[in-house]
Amino acid sequence: MEKYLVTSALPYANGPIHFGHIAGAYLPADIFNRFLRQNGKEAVYICGTDEHGVAITINAEKEGVPFKQYVDNYHRVIKEFFDKLNIRFDHFSRTTTPEHYALSQEFFLALHGKGYIKSAAEPQFYCAACGRFLADRYVSGACPKCGADNARGDECTKCGEWLDPSRIVSPACKVCGRKPEIRQATQYFIDLEAFAPQLKDWLESKKNWKPNVRNKALSLIEEGLVKRAITRDLSWGVPVPLEEAKGKVLYVWFEAPIGYISATMEWARLNGKPESWKDWWFDKETKLVHFIGKDNIIFHTIMWPAMLMGQDKPYIIPENVPGNEFYNLEGRQFSKSEGWYIDTADFFSKYGVDALRYAIASNAPETSDSQFTWEDFQARNNELADGLGNLVNRCFSFIKKNFGGRIPAMAADLKPEDKALLDGFSAVFAEAGNSYYSYKVRQAVSQAMALAHAANKYFNDTAPWTLRKTDLARCGTVLNIASRAIINIAILLYPVIPDTAFKILAKAGLSPDGKAPQFKPYDGDLNDITLGADDSLLLAKITDDQIKLEVEKLRPKN
Repeated sequence: MEKYLVTSALPYANGPIHFGHIAGAYLPADIFNRFLRQNGKEAVYICGTDEHGVAITINAEKEGVPFKQYVDNYHRVIKEFFDKLNIRFDHFSRTTTPEHYALSQEFFLALHGKGYIKSAAEPQFYCAACGRFLADRYVSGACPKCGADNARGDECTKCGEWLDPSRIVSPACKVCGRKPEIRQATQYFIDLEAFAPQLKDWLESKKNWKPNVRNKALSLIEEGLVKRAITRDLSWGVPVPLEEAKGKVLYVWFEAPIGYISATMEWARLNGKPESWKDWWFDKETKLVHFIGKDNIIFHTIMWPAMLMGQDKPYIIPENVPGNEFYNLEGRQFSKSEGWYIDTADFFSKYGVDALRYAIASNAPETSDSQFTWEDFQARNNELADGLGNLVNRCFSFIKKNFGGRIPAMAADLKPEDKALLDGFSAVFAEAGNSYYSYKVRQAVSQAMALAHAANKYFNDTAPWTLRKTDLARCGTVLNIASRAIINIAILLYPVIPDTAFKILAKAGLSPDGKAPQFKPYDGDLNDITLGADDSLLLAKITDDQIKLEVEKLRPKN
């Protein structure tokens, strides 16, 4: 049986996450994982908070909070948000576990022992006012490649360039705001160029990868990989396991991806099988899939694979790295500090989780940047309410009113329009299945909704309300086929809107018991099945006045 180890980029325990984060790395992974389960695949979905790094130390220091207390809080906040959005991990860990510290040091020592990691002096920013060397994110300035302001010391969040802090234009210390000076400092470097031939062969073999991911990584290799510093002068992080490196910690982008393994180790231990993590990470049949945003492409396609390739143990390397583009808010990046964000507590007090999941999935930033707009959210919600919710309510209400709540039998002699809808089920499942497998969620949603539109047309054209008076047997056939279409749409959309799918199946008189419905056309006998007792409206439409109020709330700080 195929095995899948699915991961999402570890979110920084540095603040709450927002819809933009969800669209890139978390909802797509959750959808893929749910789809795998529907197909009977053995899968484990792993994630956790990234709890080291300069961004955390800066903000914890500003707040006067101990580092561990700071990350403890945001680990809880982030996990609660994932729970609210129905993102279901098999295990959600963190990078401050004993397993993670030990494994990160083991990775370092293996590479160091083979000569892939060596120490060297490098020019580094030093803030005389603060009296310390400045690790990457203690420095801000303009990106030397695209010119964007507020580039971080290690990467530009606008163009995704992997930066050397010393190249930052107009650098400033993020603590005191003064211009730092350059001094020599000794750090440890990983020789990525030594892995270039192996990385290139591996990347060139990945013909089915997203072009934006594969091309970005290959272009970096063509430009020439350079040695990258993987240690920092900080008091918070995984200590470098060398006597001569006291006071240094591992660079967060060296040790954070190791969190995928340490989280799997913790999951195995908590399940009473402490060695079973090897059944995933040492099994060449396991397909390792990393869901990330485009700002993490370089780390997941260059540094992390190189680290795995340089180990003595037989770790698998990524099968695919489906990187997504950015997801913005009304044309701008989400920013709580600038007041350009959506209050999630307020949002979920008025709108459903599945409405948001559907809106993001059907406009996901798969090949280019996309955005959340209130008008688009309204349109997506109302599309779902009209295209699916209305069909469910019309069909099942009619059956309850006229057939005692029992789905009537389907006759043996079917008309062309009956056969056309029934015969179309297999094709839609094949098409949507290929889309889900190819990480094309937008396409899968569109294909499922096309079936909903076809079922609505069938219901309208056959007019069961008229047939009830003229041909009761024919009316029963139409309602049976329409019910079957509704069930199949719920199965198709289960990865995207799981709670709504379960409600539909329950309304149809089926009992999924919280288990993912098998991803295939429903072939059960519906004759005389009693519909569920729930008569509540499946999906509520959003009015123009509601959206107007939401847009007015967006007031950026000047």
